[in-house]
Amino acid sequence: MKNKTLATWLAFVGGPLGLHRFYLFGKRDLLAWILPWITLIGAYGFQRVQEYGLDDFLSWWLLPIFGFTAAACSLNAIVFGLMSAEAWNEKFNPGSDLESAQGQTNWLTIGAIVLALMFGATVLLSSFAYSFQRYFEYQIEEAHKLAL
Repeated sequence: MKNKTLATWLAFVGGPLGLHRFYLFGKRDLLAWILPWITLIGAYGFQRVQEYGLDDFLSWWLLPIFGFTAAACSLNAIVFGLMSAEAWNEKFNPGSDLESAQGQTNWLTIGAIVLALMFGATVLLSSFAYSFQRYFEYQIEEAHKLAL
């Protein structure tokens, strides 16, 4: 029996590591194995910013990958948390009672939804802002070079 509250928290807290996918779909889920690598690529963008500064071109591409992965996992947490008990049990607990307690929403589920919404929106907008700011600053620098 898969618990909706646990899956919601795993998607929010451990989503970029694929923990919710392992919990819901098992060890054979390909996306569960790919997510940690995508997260590591994004984390490498953080390292490049610390090592080379904000002007590092590769970090402009790598850093938002982490943000988009975290935002997508937060969205997953929201979707899991907002699923009705019937839909949850039908999809993840087939053969069980559709009103089973494993698919019910409680205050812990709502807390995960609220935190996932706040964190996911912040990370997503921050990723966009960082990417666009760096891109437009690069364009201005290149325009100045052409003007000289």
